[in-house]
Amino acid sequence: MTITGKTTVTGIIGWPVSHSLSPVLHNAAFRALDLDWIYVPFPVAPERLAQGVAGLASVGVAGFSVTIPHKVAIIPLLDEVTPEAELIGAVNTVVVREGRLTGHNTDGIGLIAALRDKLSFSPQGKRILVLGAGGAARSAVVSLALAGAAGVTIANRSPDAAQGLAHLVAPRLPRTEFATGGLGILSDPGFLAGFDLVVNTTSVGMAGDAFAGLALSALKPGACVYDMVYAPPVTPLLAQAGALGISCANGLGMLVAQGEAAFRIWTGATPPAGCMEGALAAVL
Repeated sequence: MTITGKTTVTGIIGWPVSHSLSPVLHNAAFRALDLDWIYVPFPVAPERLAQGVAGLASVGVAGFSVTIPHKVAIIPLLDEVTPEAELIGAVNTVVVREGRLTGHNTDGIGLIAALRDKLSFSPQGKRILVLGAGGAARSAVVSLALAGAAGVTIANRSPDAAQGLAHLVAPRLPRTEFATGGLGILSDPGFLAGFDLVVNTTSVGMAGDAFAGLALSALKPGACVYDMVYAPPVTPLLAQAGALGISCANGLGMLVAQGEAAFRIWTGATPPAGCMEGALAAVL
């Protein structure tokens, strides 16, 4: 890759950001399409966020990704956010055009695409259990409801946080029925029998830990399990699902799909099929 004064620059802001795998995704796609673009990490400390965003816009970057801890804090610094990003309350992709900054959220797009491509699952009319109540859970809950889920139940270590999330989104998503509970309810087979899909939005599984008492064998026939964790590729949750013959997938597909969506927003082009996933799998 040869960088010249004509090279279009994109990147990612976060703190820290050196660990991000997004450069692997996007630079592989730029090379595959022979685009004179590059994607680089920009470490931006929280107290310098306003200066960092203004600086990126002023030097002419075409757009940038946003990761922890800036996804919420960046919103007041943008000229516009898409309706879905506003509903989710977080931005992970910014496009810069003629000095104006528009915020998008492609996490939900990534989840729905991963469910379709990896599990042949559509949320339309289904009942879904979401584990967790943080930022990733909010994105999942909103995207699943927008995709037509009949019901979404949020189970979290703190029931109050789960209830707070449901109360926040329910008035805006009246076609979906919302319910909440603590993680203790996962040990009730009768409770689990009502779901078509279980989505883990937490970090549980990254260190080999598991959800206590969760017996996936109680799920209805044909139900699926999606774990947003992708490292390790097989978490205890996925190992249990696999042993029971339950269709399941890790978060790699979602990571790739949200990256592909951001790529399309910036360039107007679609990465070649398998390009980003292959590049990511190679480094993992």
